[in-house]
Amino acid sequence: MSSFDDFKITTPLRNAIADLGFDSPRPIQAKAFPVVLSGSDMVGIAQTGTGKTFAYMLPILQMLPFSKEKYPRALVLVPTRELVVQVVDEIEKFAKYTTLTAVGVYGGTNMNRQKEALAEGADIVVATPGRLYDLMLSGAMRTKSIKKLVIDEVDVMLDLGFRFQLTNIMDLLPERRQNIMFSATMTQEVDKLINDYFKAPKKVTIAISGTPLDNISQHCYAIPNFYTKVNFLLELFKDKELFSKVLVFTLNKKTADRLFQEIDEFFGSEACLIHSNKTQNYRLRSIKQFEEGVNRILVTTDVMARGLDLDSISHVINFDTPIYPENYMHRIGRTGRSEEEGASLLFYTEKEESAKEAIEALMKVRIEKLELPKSIEIATRLTPEETPRIKERDNPDKSANDKDKGEGFHEKKEKNTQINQGGSYKRIIEKKYKKAKTKGDKNYNKRNKRK
Repeated sequence: MSSFDDFKITTPLRNAIADLGFDSPRPIQAKAFPVVLSGSDMVGIAQTGTGKTFAYMLPILQMLPFSKEKYPRALVLVPTRELVVQVVDEIEKFAKYTTLTAVGVYGGTNMNRQKEALAEGADIVVATPGRLYDLMLSGAMRTKSIKKLVIDEVDVMLDLGFRFQLTNIMDLLPERRQNIMFSATMTQEVDKLINDYFKAPKKVTIAISGTPLDNISQHCYAIPNFYTKVNFLLELFKDKELFSKVLVFTLNKKTADRLFQEIDEFFGSEACLIHSNKTQNYRLRSIKQFEEGVNRILVTTDVMARGLDLDSISHVINFDTPIYPENYMHRIGRTGRSEEEGASLLFYTEKEESAKEAIEALMKVRIEKLELPKSIEIATRLTPEETPRIKERDNPDKSANDKDKGEGFHEKKEKNTQINQGGSYKRIIEKKYKKAKTKGDKNYNKRNKRK
């Protein structure tokens, strides 16, 4: 399908597509539309940033006619709160000229308000697995009318430990339904979920995980430590025209906080931060300010590497090299969206070099290495994690093995050793103060005590 005119959709949907300025479908949309519209179960394998939300939502909206049904007829599961907000916003744009409504539910906010929103009724519910499962158990989320189930970024959900909630949610849904799943990677966990719950699913593949996007330039720098990386990053950010909208990925929340503190000292209001320890309002505000251009630098962890549709990212900077090579693909997929040109920079230390090589092995492409400019100061200051542990000659580290225990170690004395005899202290009291064998034998306890 080379044009949306080839899609069998209603006039209200065509008008909404025209308003959004979409001329032709992306590959995942062209391939997924007829499969989803047929009612068959479907598994879509596509990298992030390829237009998956539109790929499953357009045919679902086409198949949901006007109804006075109070309970939801379609359910969309996504891994993060930010994705819930984004998907609901996209649905509202697509369904602009229809009567279809959507409600988003996620953790970190008042559940009672979400119960009220569900009670008012909605055609589509978009949810994170944890909060949805809680609402289902409380009876606030009625699932008897669900006909369409979409699980987006399923590999991320499984990585985040949502298998229990996912399987229980699917067990509680009506058996007769259409299952639609999207994932960037096919793992054994994903395969098991498909085998257990999908019926003869049709597979739609657009890009294999590890396939580098052609419109993204990739370069890497060998940098000795954290603060040298900071020095280089600060130098890059001076070029505001080139680095106009930058995502900076770190390995964990601690590094993100430390890096943001350094950037904030020089660029202040130009930078913002997001990770899972931040409140929901803080996270949504940071995303909004970054999207609107209030901030041009967003420091984050891999929680942002999947699904979020941020436009016109000029650069993705991998401040830390990701441990899992697939995460590199998800990170750089934030730039070069909608076939625009994008750029990715990878910083790696000597310890991170093996992780970089794993990324290159996955992509089957060598990332071009550039030399660190001589003007960049090589920092001597180290983070606590980088500081080598000094072992004193006369005070070596103590081993946890019994054979290495020093003279200060000794076994407990026999009187201090307790033996578990079962039961409670009540057993000892009952033995000491036995009841009379019969009511008339008042001297039973006394005789028994003398023995």
